[in-house]
Amino acid sequence: MELGNQIRIHRTARGLSQEDLAEKIYVSRQTISNWETDRTYPDVQSLLLLSALFDVTIDELVKGDVKTMRETVEANKMNKLGWIMLVCVVLCVALIGPCFSMWGFPGLVLPFALWAVAMVSAVIVDRIKKKNDVKTYSEILAFMEGKPVDREKAARERKNHLVRKTLLVIGFGACGGIIAYASLMLFS
Repeated sequence: MELGNQIRIHRTARGLSQEDLAEKIYVSRQTISNWETDRTYPDVQSLLLLSALFDVTIDELVKGDVKTMRETVEANKMNKLGWIMLVCVVLCVALIGPCFSMWGFPGLVLPFALWAVAMVSAVIVDRIKKKNDVKTYSEILAFMEGKPVDREKAARERKNHLVRKTLLVIGFGACGGIIAYASLMLFS
């Protein structure tokens, strides 16, 4: 995060100690320390006081943080969507047999609905990946961990990405088919 560095830079440029700054904006010295070490983030009132005291706009004060916050939100969203996809696919495959044996073809509505939720989640994750120019597994991991992306390594991985993706789809399809078939046989 950049805000902690910005506060420290502006504070020291004005010759203020953490204690001095704390008195001027009505917080404790420990609060200033927490902000400067990125343990906590100032509230809106404190940001306004800091921007007035340092004679900078709030945008200038937090400019680097907005991008970081947006990426963190996107990464958290991808994590949640990934779990949704996994749970829905597992439930879909596990419920095909029991639902079909109990209700016949109308019983397949529930597994189909779970599959549809998983596919919608996959589409949303794909849009997030495209928006953030994330294509390979290493890029996704770097993005999720907030680390910089090694573009040379990513370019090497992209060459093999299509083959791995195809094998993954075939493998999951085959496993899902086998499990669904076994579930149908078991519950028929």
